[in-house]
Amino acid sequence: MITKMNDTKCELIQNLDKLHTTDLGVGRIKKNLSLDVDDVVKWCSDKIMKPNAVISRKGKNWYIDIDDCEITVNTYSYTIITAHKVKK
Repeated sequence: MITKMNDTKCELIQNLDKLHTTDLGVGRIKKNLSLDVDDVVKWCSDKIMKPNAVISRKGKNWYIDIDDCEITVNTYSYTIITAHKVKK
């Protein structure tokens, strides 16, 4: 099931305070995106809030495409599962 972007974007944005990840998730995201930041969740949250972020929902996950990267968030737990660079 793919949900309309506006509905999905609104739902995710309204619940950004629930966004979190695991210690393993932090390491995976930093490695995949070559990030040197202390707060990975805030970094992801800031990306999701950008007006040009394309948010889609497929099954149990949201996929956020922004600035040549894709962030994957579980729709039920608001856990950031992973993020990676999008190959062009």
